[in-house]
Amino acid sequence: MELNLINILLAFLEGFALIISPCILPILPLVLSASLTGSKARPIGIIAGFMASFLVVVIFSRSLVQYANLDPNLLRTIAFIVLLLLGVIMLSSYLSEKFTLLSQRLLAVGNNWQSANNTQGGFWSGFLFGSFVGVIWTPCAGPIFAAVIVQIAIQQTTINSILAITAFAIGAGLPMLLIALIGRKIMANFSFFKTHAIWCRKILGVIIIASVVYIIYIDNAITAPSRLATNQTTDATTLINALPVSYPAPIITGIDAWINSPPLQLSQLKGKVVLIDFWTYSCINCIRTLPYLIDWYAKYHDKGFEIIGIHTPEFEFEKNLTNVKNAVKKFGIQYPVALDNRYATWLNFNNHYWPAHYLINQAGEVIYVHFGEGEYDVTENNIRQLLGIKAPVTAKNSENILTALTPETYLGYERAERMMSSETVVKNAPSEYSYPQQLPQNAWALQGQWQVYAEKVLAKSRGAAVQLHFKAKQVHAVMGAPTHPVKIKLRLNKQMMAKEIVVSNQQLYTLIDLDQVSEGTLEIIAQSPDLEIYTFTFG
Repeated sequence: MELNLINILLAFLEGFALIISPCILPILPLVLSASLTGSKARPIGIIAGFMASFLVVVIFSRSLVQYANLDPNLLRTIAFIVLLLLGVIMLSSYLSEKFTLLSQRLLAVGNNWQSANNTQGGFWSGFLFGSFVGVIWTPCAGPIFAAVIVQIAIQQTTINSILAITAFAIGAGLPMLLIALIGRKIMANFSFFKTHAIWCRKILGVIIIASVVYIIYIDNAITAPSRLATNQTTDATTLINALPVSYPAPIITGIDAWINSPPLQLSQLKGKVVLIDFWTYSCINCIRTLPYLIDWYAKYHDKGFEIIGIHTPEFEFEKNLTNVKNAVKKFGIQYPVALDNRYATWLNFNNHYWPAHYLINQAGEVIYVHFGEGEYDVTENNIRQLLGIKAPVTAKNSENILTALTPETYLGYERAERMMSSETVVKNAPSEYSYPQQLPQNAWALQGQWQVYAEKVLAKSRGAAVQLHFKAKQVHAVMGAPTHPVKIKLRLNKQMMAKEIVVSNQQLYTLIDLDQVSEGTLEIIAQSPDLEIYTFTFG
């Protein structure tokens, strides 16, 4: 495997840029306060511990989430609580003294690491403190923790991803180290800080608390539920479901390639209304939104409206530029599309969904957000309002989203659920599987020889089959056969279908489209080896 030096360098720069991000605000006062005591090596130890614990959490988060069944939102909440407690401790002299005594007791086991006359702590004392800060900061920093989830749940861990994460951690740590060292120098040269150390500590505590409250407030503003009254319609002459507080749109960064456009920045589009669409070409929910976006672009582009499709891949093959270009051409997309293969822009927006729409006004502020399908009439109303078009929306309304369908079903072992084959899954090696006697609704099973990878299953013999018990009107599958075309046969409710599908490109294939939502059992039978199946989706 070749090292991707450009990605590693960009990861370092993105980490360095975190110094101006809100998620870093609660950490800087902690680092500065802890750096003001102890030896000159203590600040270096704090930053080294911070980076080391961040790396450990990220690299081993796959096991943490998969085997401990951890909830990222719960981790984030716990991290906020810990940061708030630290802020409260810094406000109280009594609690600060107790915390210092507790820290000294915890560090007693490491006294041999410190010189006898360094009672306030040296490198290893700082390393332990920095490690603690790194652990609580990782889930607190929404974009960073999103990167953790991406590495776990979506991508395979490789040497490139580990080096990129390491570069990111170094980039994040260096400016904090500079701040810590400069802070010590300022404290050493200005008697005001020495004589008012208690008040300085309390001010830093207030900054920590205020920073956490600010981040929580921004998060709630972005993810606030819709407040559209049941009697509201798109005849409105104002914005509908707008965010309670708009916020500056994050920058578009880390893009590997652009389609239909030279590289763009939102700063270039000030004065225009912009819709950011996070999508990926094999996502059925994204595909179903595309006709609406294409329609809006055709109707409003010459009136000052722009769409930027941020193509953020769910599977490895979706990173391929040719594949994305083919999809853009197939769907008839004319607006700019950016390949966000490293999730840099996804993380900047703190996004978690495909599709996701962020509507930005002429001043460059996000004023409306919608996740998933639906609310097309509301979105169009808001586009028109920003453009100064006061007439009611007359475009086609969206269909109601069915919530009782079989949920999206992943087959790779990293995210596989409800797999009911009798045998234990063998990872990354060929193995024989068989169907159970009964297959519950929403469950699936393999039969024949398959090789199960992290994000897909691969047929290793002719006749290898997968069975799915579904409830839906439509069943789609993300499949591929990159080495040679593979023909598949379908059996619905034990009856062989006349329909045959030839799988070649890695993309979404529609398997069945019934007259109405029904419950049934679908079987896919590979007519030759090397069929890849990633996921089933339903409509």
